[in-house]
Amino acid sequence: MSMKKREAEQRSMWVATPQLPKSPGHVFYDKLNQVLERGGFDAFVEELCEPHYADGKGRPSIRPGVYFRMLFVGYFEGIGSQRGIAWRCADSLSLREFLGLEPSARTPEHSSMTRIRQRLPEDVFDEVFAFVLRMAVEYGLLRGKTIAVDSTTLEANAAMKSLVRRDTGADWKTYVRGLAQAEGIEDPTDEELRRFDKKRKKKTSNAEWESATDPDSRVAKMKDGRTHMAYKAEHALDVASNLVVAAPVYHSNLSDARTVGATVERAREHLKKARSEKRVEEVIGDKGYHSAEALLQLVEEQQVRPYIAEPKMNGRRRWQKRAPGQQAAVYANRYRVRGVRGRRLGRLRSERVERSFAQTCETGGGRRVWLRGLLEVGKAHLIRVAARNLGVILFTLFGIGTPRSFQGACVALRGTFLAASCAIRSALRLLDDVLGALMAPPLRFIVAVIRIRNQPPGRSFSTGC
Repeated sequence: MSMKKREAEQRSMWVATPQLPKSPGHVFYDKLNQVLERGGFDAFVEELCEPHYADGKGRPSIRPGVYFRMLFVGYFEGIGSQRGIAWRCADSLSLREFLGLEPSARTPEHSSMTRIRQRLPEDVFDEVFAFVLRMAVEYGLLRGKTIAVDSTTLEANAAMKSLVRRDTGADWKTYVRGLAQAEGIEDPTDEELRRFDKKRKKKTSNAEWESATDPDSRVAKMKDGRTHMAYKAEHALDVASNLVVAAPVYHSNLSDARTVGATVERAREHLKKARSEKRVEEVIGDKGYHSAEALLQLVEEQQVRPYIAEPKMNGRRRWQKRAPGQQAAVYANRYRVRGVRGRRLGRLRSERVERSFAQTCETGGGRRVWLRGLLEVGKAHLIRVAARNLGVILFTLFGIGTPRSFQGACVALRGTFLAASCAIRSALRLLDDVLGALMAPPLRFIVAVIRIRNQPPGRSFSTGC
């Protein structure tokens, strides 16, 4: 098409609001809106965020309900970055309807989302997470008696090349060059540095090194075997309801045995904020959580019964230098784990907690974090897990927990209907054949009429007008 013809086809830029395209709607987000509106989500978050905004000063900001809805969209659409979330909401009419935006209104940009996240403290995100749990309590879903704990690594937004020495501030290349020169290699080339670095016994210690771009991240080994800057996310999941009741983020160099007490305490705080009458009584964990100190802490400080898997030890344990009560805590835990209930709870833990990580990190787009700092990463992960809990609530109420699974369910339902129709037609044909041999022609005519009525309609064409 030539430029002259395109200019001839141009019209007025003014478009009336009724002439704007209408959203066909999305059943999943419609159901999600129903659940949020029934719980009074928008009024809750607006009252919660009001102290952090200026009263009548400056330009109108994005409503807090719209902001948190955009974060929910990020989880359900599998988008990890704020830029991607903003683009997705701008391109979809159904998502604009879910956000409650007018047809002529602009969707929030990613920079606006960043400013809102930085403006709101961690307590606000924690209260939103507890609000979702409160809705689960109102629906009678949350139990909270037995929780399972596990952890996973989140890839930080920092490269290994950003490491610098904590004492001198020298980067990795400068440090290795100094070691090579100390060994007698004067003015080494980059290739000589790589060969030297490969031969020496190198250990990247978090006590000696830190990232210049994200100091809160730590060197850790990912699940695929790569060494990367990372954080550690820990989930405390209610085994009965499959709801995550705590999702803190720690430094990746902290062991599971050191963080389990804080995670259980965080779960109790969330249950209290959710107005649940249940109390955490049992904690299930894998071998990474097993230590005499952690078991004694769970028993005495947290007052729970631990079901922590015990690793195999070569040789006998020595208890001479242990604190009083540690030996008793280990033996009692061993007795519980080896029982019938302990083995059953261990299987439930490995199944359900790992599934929560797959949902939030893999399909939910949260494995790679695009923010920096322990505080900011913790905010984003907490809301992502809150969206996952919303999916569990929707699955319990309507049988669907994600937009993609809703499409799959529709296809499966259509397939089931077609299969049932085929089975009915086959049965009618068989019945017709049997009656043809045993009964009079009038009865055969009746069966033939039934067959005709159950046949699929013929192909038709229409304009739709």
